[in-house]
Amino acid sequence: MGDIQPPSTDNSPKKQILLNAFDMCTVGHLSPGQWKNPADRSATKRKLSYWTDLAKLLERGGFNALFLADTYGGYDTYEGKLDECIRRGAQWPVTDPTIPISAMAAVTKNLAFGITASTSFEPPFLLAKRFSTLDHLTDGRIGWNIVTSWKKAAFKAIGLDSPIEHDERYAQADEYMRVVYKLWESSWAPDAINPTPSTDTYADPSKIRPINHKGKYFQLNTPHIVDPSPQRTPFLFQAGTSSAGSSFAATHAEAIFVSGHSASVLRPKIAHIRQLAAERGRDPRSIKVFATFTPIVGRTDAEAQAKYDAARANASIIGGLVLFSGWTGIDISRIPLDQEITAGDSTEGNRITSLMETLTAPLEEAGETGGKGRAWTPRLVAERAAVGGLGPVGVGCAERVADELERWVREADLDGFNLGYVTTPGTFEEVVEFLIPELRRRGVYGEAPLPPAVDGGGEGEGLTAREKIYGVGQRELRADHPGSRYKYGVYREEGGEEE
Repeated sequence: MGDIQPPSTDNSPKKQILLNAFDMCTVGHLSPGQWKNPADRSATKRKLSYWTDLAKLLERGGFNALFLADTYGGYDTYEGKLDECIRRGAQWPVTDPTIPISAMAAVTKNLAFGITASTSFEPPFLLAKRFSTLDHLTDGRIGWNIVTSWKKAAFKAIGLDSPIEHDERYAQADEYMRVVYKLWESSWAPDAINPTPSTDTYADPSKIRPINHKGKYFQLNTPHIVDPSPQRTPFLFQAGTSSAGSSFAATHAEAIFVSGHSASVLRPKIAHIRQLAAERGRDPRSIKVFATFTPIVGRTDAEAQAKYDAARANASIIGGLVLFSGWTGIDISRIPLDQEITAGDSTEGNRITSLMETLTAPLEEAGETGGKGRAWTPRLVAERAAVGGLGPVGVGCAERVADELERWVREADLDGFNLGYVTTPGTFEEVVEFLIPELRRRGVYGEAPLPPAVDGGGEGEGLTAREKIYGVGQRELRADHPGSRYKYGVYREEGGEEE
C-alpha cells in the first residue's frame, strides 16, 4: 500500500485525471500472447459483441473514451521477415477500427471514441467524409488520433516502394490538416440546411462553397459532401514527441499521446510542446497529455501480483521483441543478450524516432531492478516488452496503483492516461471495480455522468468528445486553435494557392 499522507491544507481544486481505455482491433496489442489465458477475449474482437460489451463496461465505469490504435502493415524488422509477427499474433491480424464505432455508439451515451487514422495513405477528402459521418452518428463523440505512417510493409501494400522521410511526412501532414480544416470548417454555412417545403429546397447552394486548394502535396476543388457535424472537426489527438512531431502537435493537437518508461524522461518533452504551443498563441494548458499505462489491480497486492505472474507465464516474449523491433527499426535478434542497445542499432530511419530517444535513455525510475541508470539490453527488453509494450506497468491494490498514477501526473505534468490491458475485458473490469472508485474517493476523478434526460423523462443529448475535455458548450474548436481561422465567414481563399 502507499504511505498514508497527512491531511492536506491546500483547499485548491485537485487536478482531475482523465482515463481512456487503450485497445486495438487485434489479438496481441501491447501484451502479446495473453490470448492463451482462457479468461481473455482478445481472439473474439472479430465479433461485434466484443466491442458492444466493452463499450457498455467503459460507459458504466465512467471512462472518458475508448482510444483505438491501428496499423497498416505487419512488423517485419525482427529477423527481417513477418513470420514471427504472424506466428505470435503480435498486432496481427488487424481489422478496421472505424467499423464497430456505430454499434458502440448505439449502446452508449457518454463514451467518446478516439480512432487512429493516417495522413499518409488516403486523400483528405475521403478521411474528412468518414469522420464527419462518424461524428454525426455518435452525436459528436469522435476523436481522431492523427498519425503519419512509416512501415515499409504498409507502403508496399498501397504500391509505394519506400516510406516518406520522417520530417517530410510531418510537412505533408501539416498541409493535410489545412485541407481537412477547410472541408470541415469553411465549406458549409451553419444554416446551409434549411428545409423549406414550399420552395422544394432542402439546402441552400449559395451557402455551400467549394474549397480550392493548390498545395505542394494536395490539390482539390470541391465542397465537403457532408453537412456540418456536431463538432465539425473531430477532437484531435496526436502521438509523437520527436522534433517534427512536437512542432506538429503544438500546432494541431488538442490532446497528445506519449509513451515512456520514465516520468522524468517525458516531462521535458511535454514542457517543450507546451512552450511551442504558447509561442503559437495557444493556451499551453489546453493541450491535454495522456501517457500509456498498464494497470494490474487486485483486492490486495498479493492478488495483483498473482495476476502479474500469470500474465508473465502467458506472455509471448518473441511477440514483444517483434513489436520492439518494429517500433524502433532495430532487429534485436542480431544483438547479444547483454549488449546495450543504442540509437546506432536502428537501420531504418523512418521508425518512431521519439520512441528511440526514450528507449535509449537509461532506466531512471527509482525502484528499477539493477539500480538507477540501468541500460536497455535485449535481455531487459525481453523481460519487459511482452507485458505492457515497454510502458509502465502498475501492479498492486487500488491504493497502490492510484498512488502511481498520481505520481506520474505530478512528475511528468500529465492530464491523464491511455490504460492498456493485459487481459480483456479483465483489466478494464478491474479498473471499473477497484481503481476508478479509489480515484473518486481521492477527489481526482469525476463522478459517472447521470443518464441524459430531458423534461418528461426522455433521453437528452450527452456531451461531445470536446466538451468532455473543455466543458459544456465547447463543441467546436477553441478560438486559439489554428483550425478556427478556417471557419465559414472567417476564412477566404483567394485563387486556391496555399499561403
